[in-house]
Order: sequence, then C-alpha cells, then structure tokens
Amino acid sequence: MSERVVLAYSGGLDTSVGIGWLKDATGKEVVALAVDVGQGGEDMEDIRQRALACGAVDAVVVDAKEEFANDYLMPALKANASYQKQYPLVSGLSRPLIAKYLAVTAHELGADSVAHGCTGKGNDQVRFEAAIAALAPELTSIAPVRDLALTRDKAIVYAQEHNLPIEQSKKNPYSIDKNVWGRTLETGFLEDPWNPPIEDLYEYTQNPADVQPADEIIITFERGVPVAIDGKAQSPLEIVQNLNALAGKHGIGRIDIIEDRLVGIKSREIYETPAATTLIVAHEALENLTLERDLNRYKRKVEADWANLVYDGLWFSALKRSLDVFIDDTQRHVSGDIRLTLQGGRAVVTGQRSTESLYDFDLATYDTGDTFDQSLSKGFIELWSLPSRISARRDAQQKHVAGK
Repeated sequence: MSERVVLAYSGGLDTSVGIGWLKDATGKEVVALAVDVGQGGEDMEDIRQRALACGAVDAVVVDAKEEFANDYLMPALKANASYQKQYPLVSGLSRPLIAKYLAVTAHELGADSVAHGCTGKGNDQVRFEAAIAALAPELTSIAPVRDLALTRDKAIVYAQEHNLPIEQSKKNPYSIDKNVWGRTLETGFLEDPWNPPIEDLYEYTQNPADVQPADEIIITFERGVPVAIDGKAQSPLEIVQNLNALAGKHGIGRIDIIEDRLVGIKSREIYETPAATTLIVAHEALENLTLERDLNRYKRKVEADWANLVYDGLWFSALKRSLDVFIDDTQRHVSGDIRLTLQGGRAVVTGQRSTESLYDFDLATYDTGDTFDQSLSKGFIELWSLPSRISARRDAQQKHVAGK
C-alpha cells in the first residue's frame, strides 16, 4: 500500500480539487474525511460519493453532532466562551473535533499525513495543525491552498479539466463556515468595514427589525448544562437545534465584529449564533444567582483566558485542560430555571430561580422586617476604606512638605 493522506473534506470546490491536487503533488493516495457537526445542507452520503468521484481512494463520514454538542459546546457554555466578548467560537470549537477524527482515521487506515483546505491567512490552519501536533505528533500536516499554491482560479481550471462533479463558480463572494453552534461569513464586500451587512447574508436568523410576537421560554440547567426547555427534557444537541429555530426567528445572535486573528491581522466577520447567544445569556444569569461573589468575579477572568486558548487552537493544551477542571468545579451549584423573553434581536432574562440560590429575600428587601443589620455597615466601611484613608494622609503630608 502506498503512503496515504487523510483530507478534511467539506464537499466544496477547494477540498474536492484538493484530492487530485494532493495526489499529483505528493504521490499519496487521498482518503476524504467528512465530519457532520450539524452544518446542514447536503446529505453526507452525497458528499462521500463526490469525494470518491473526485479521486479519493476511500471516503469516511462521521456523524459527530451529539459528540460536538456534549463534549465541545457544553464546556464552551460552562465557560460562557466569547472571544472579544462577542464571538461564541463557532469554528474554533469544531476544528479540534475534526482534527481528532483526522488523527483517528489516519491511524486506522495507515496514513502518514493529514490535510486541510485552509489558507495561510486564517486561524483554522493553526487550529487543525496544533491539534494534530498534540494528538498525533508523528503525522505530517499538509495544506494544499497554502503549501501547494492551490488558488481559486487554479481550482476552477483543474475542476473543469478533470470534469469533477462540483460547482465551478467564480461568483460566490463569501467564505462561509457553519455548524450547529452558528454560522460565519467573511470576504467579498464585507472586507470593507464601512459596508453594512445586507439581509441576503443571513440564513440562521430572520431580520430582528421585523418584530415578531414575543416568545417566553424557561431553560432548565443542571450543573451548568441545559437539560430542558419549558419543562420538556432534551439533549444538549436538541436544545441547541430548537433554540436556533426559536431564537433565530427573532433575529437573536447577529454579530458584526472586527476580529483580531491569531496570525496578526484584523478581519471583519459576520456571525449568526441564535442558540449560543441565548444560552450564554441564560447561563450567566444563573451563575449570578448561584455563585459566590469572588468566585463569580474570578471566573469571568478565566472565561476570557479559556476563550482565547480555544480561539488560538489550543483546545488540547495543558492549560486549557486545567482551566476545564476549575470551570467544571464552579458548576456544582449552577442548577435552576431561567425565564427569557425572545423578541427583536434580544434574549432578555425575566425570571431566575434555583434551590442553590444565594439570593436571600430577607437580607435584600428594603421593607420593614428585613434581617440585614444596617448598624454594622458603618464599621465595615471604616475598615474597608482604612487603607485608602492612610494612603491619602501620606500623600497630603508629602505635598505639604514639597510645598514648603
């Protein structure tokens, strides 16, 4: 058997042409790997057959939707993961899972290398290759578009010359990636940050300006994981899918961001994340109800570090694993119900309850009969502000001496 390379295969132009391009450039047999992470669209069997028609010696399809939701999206939700406080890491979360199956398939089929369709400008090249380096350092990573000069024009010509069964169009102006957590768009007229996004861009969300009658829902969490909507038990995948439809109807989760890429450039990105946005809003509200003050404050700092690590392709890093342990521990009491109103592009929390709640009505109320002893506050403030008082006294003395 000749040497083999396993290619992460999407079914699109670049990866379809990449099958023959890789074989021609490296002499290796190409195995196509298509991983279903809830991106929808074409039937995965059609994609598998296309890979074979384009010259792959084998084509493997993996249904990873449940695994993606349970093992990647739920840890991200526990971390309230949002890069630059806005982006819920749609692509950043799927890449380590795809890389895992690249490594698994390479080992099973005797391949000595893996490949992906990323350019040299983006983050995904780093995510794939850093993950492979952590999981299977003996494998070589190849990027046809980046390493073998496979440009779009060359890909179209190659597809025409070889009669490949794929759409050969120069007119698609956008680069699109999607999975069950959201949808991303870039390039084309979006590369000018002054150009507003047009309605035709969107697929997961309706226009929030077209205000629909409000929907009210209750999301139930157990230890930081959503387990039911309106009392109906559902799996994490089902909850994400159902919230994509419901929150998407109200235009929730549209994001337009100038993003700091890992390779050092800024990029204008459009995202649609209806379920992710809604769940993070609800989860943060429940944490505010159930987490002790200093733990809640500190966790917000850790969340930013966690999101940066995942964005930067370090899902399998030692630091990320350690942060996972901390975050999981914070979720021991994050159980309860959050009520939200969905309308006009917003998910608004309107009710919070939990048997693990740290909210004490008798302490919080301003009515007669409250149990908070206000007489203690004066002494507390005196002690709390004592360092500031001493420091201010010193500064005043120094100014007085300097003024003489």
